[in-house]
Amino acid sequence: MPKITFINLPEEKKQTLIAAMKKEFSRVPLYGASISNIVKSANIPRGSFYQYFEDKEDAFFFLLNDLVIHIRNNFIVLLKKYDGDLFPTMIEFYQLIIMEEEDVHFFKNAFLNMTYKIELSFSKIFRGQEHSGSLSDFLSFLNMNNLNISNQKELFHLLQIVFTITLRNVVEKFAKDLSNQEALANYKMEMNLLKSGLIRKDS
Repeated sequence: MPKITFINLPEEKKQTLIAAMKKEFSRVPLYGASISNIVKSANIPRGSFYQYFEDKEDAFFFLLNDLVIHIRNNFIVLLKKYDGDLFPTMIEFYQLIIMEEEDVHFFKNAFLNMTYKIELSFSKIFRGQEHSGSLSDFLSFLNMNNLNISNQKELFHLLQIVFTITLRNVVEKFAKDLSNQEALANYKMEMNLLKSGLIRKDS
């Protein structure tokens, strides 16, 4: 988490530093990033960086978690758009991720250099800031009538499966440099396979 000195920065200086951090973490993965490059780009003394963040990992996860919140908000909007239907929501949601342009290189470096901590940050899209095993408020928007589940525990594991499939497809898209069209076709196929085993026969 950023220090209070960063939070209290004037907005212009804050955005300048954020832009410098995004630039560096878009250039290389976290392990290869250089604080020297960040402070040079932001035109601040190196010591100032440590007044704002503990280290480069702290800065990276500040950016990542901020983007995850933005993505999660988009997910909720889509869930409402499709009246809580999980599967069309996930298809459009996946499209939004792979067609993201502004932060595409940041995402690519994060996905292709996945650690448990990075994966945990992305999982907050589906479970918010709550502790592991609990479900987010957005589930009140989810239509469970056509899902072959009987309780919230099964729902939690269903979301874990959907998250895993989505995450793996995003990684594959970047790792194999697939076109958006090819990546989307692969994802749709896997989601349809999952859907055919989860939808009730009488729905």
